[in-house]
Amino acid sequence: MNEHDSEVIEGFLREMGYEPAPSPEEADVVVFNTCSVRRRPEEKVFSEVGKLRKVKQRRRMVIVVAGCTAQRMGEEWVRKFPFLDVVMGPRVLFKFPDFLRRALRGERPIIETDLKPFVHEGLPRCLKVPFKAYVTVMQGCNQFCAYCIVPYVRGREVSRPPEAILREVEELARRGVREVTLIAQNVNRYGRDLPCKVDFADLLHMVHEVEGIRWIRFTTSSPLGMTEKLIRAVAELPKVCEHFHIPVQSGDNEVLRRMNRGYTVEQFEGIVRKIREVLPEASITTDVMVGFPGETEEAFRNTLELFRRVEFDQAFMFIFDPRPGTRAERMPDQVPEEVKKRRHRELVSLQNEISKRKNERLLGRVFEVLVDGPSEKDRRKLSGRTRTNKIVIFEGPKDLAGKFVKVEVKEATLWGFKGKLAEVLG
Repeated sequence: MNEHDSEVIEGFLREMGYEPAPSPEEADVVVFNTCSVRRRPEEKVFSEVGKLRKVKQRRRMVIVVAGCTAQRMGEEWVRKFPFLDVVMGPRVLFKFPDFLRRALRGERPIIETDLKPFVHEGLPRCLKVPFKAYVTVMQGCNQFCAYCIVPYVRGREVSRPPEAILREVEELARRGVREVTLIAQNVNRYGRDLPCKVDFADLLHMVHEVEGIRWIRFTTSSPLGMTEKLIRAVAELPKVCEHFHIPVQSGDNEVLRRMNRGYTVEQFEGIVRKIREVLPEASITTDVMVGFPGETEEAFRNTLELFRRVEFDQAFMFIFDPRPGTRAERMPDQVPEEVKKRRHRELVSLQNEISKRKNERLLGRVFEVLVDGPSEKDRRKLSGRTRTNKIVIFEGPKDLAGKFVKVEVKEATLWGFKGKLAEVLG
């Protein structure tokens, strides 16, 4: 979500005649697009904003704090940093040009944290990668998990009409985009608030018909609403990539109940079995949290056992971080920090073993890859992703960026493969 919003903000700035500056200290406008899911990114933003205090005293500069932390804190931002010009939540992103013009006229501070429905249509986009794009299909979340701040900062669920989504995808295709990722806090719930009877599986069928788009991805999928219809749509539609990101959060039913996740471990494993029955080679990734209030040693062991049974391709593993205003912040039986860290290390070690082992089973296979460009770790090599969202590093000419190729797997890593270019598909 934040990456999409940042592309829109950059698009607005470029339309207004601005170009990227070498550093924040040299900029005329500085925008911090923030995330409030975890404490550490928030603390980093506080530090970075504070560094600009003296710069702002010396010369004219507009400083904007946008995104979820802006929404959560509102006026508190200006009390903490009186030199700020604009504080704006994610649902008023479309007003950014107006806020900036007002700030340039000397009107400050401007604080806007309205949770009115988001305006998507007509927003400019400066794509980070010109041939790949995120497309928001729905804003907000109705789940209210005990640990999560998202419903409070992004509001309730609001689905975009399918025709609006299709117009955006068609425009992206005209711009040369070859891969779109449909995003929402929970894509499975798409369409439930719309007057027309359309669900996410139906939307996949519609987007599949857009000419020029070759691959379609989606994220994030809750176990709630992961229907057989959706799984079969992924299997039946050639453009839709065989990758499911389904956050489990815990492998213990009591912890899931306290989290207000709305499903059991058994139901989650049933979804995994159905996916692998219909799509045996699909990749399944997840999010999991350790150290949630009340998580006993037995509960943590249940999470380890779930990981051993399911064998996720990859997992994003986090230490519970109480967010202000959530129910989990006030829960009893908080887990000591050293216990949380030890559990996190143990789970990461287990998942690393599983990821490496699963990837080693694919040695010698040839996979289709969309080339992103030079690898961040070794600029002499190229990096891309398979349909199952595994990273592949290989040697090849830089002009392959944006093209589809076939790569033979030569070495397995924790995050994917190292391979050899086998064929250029175009």
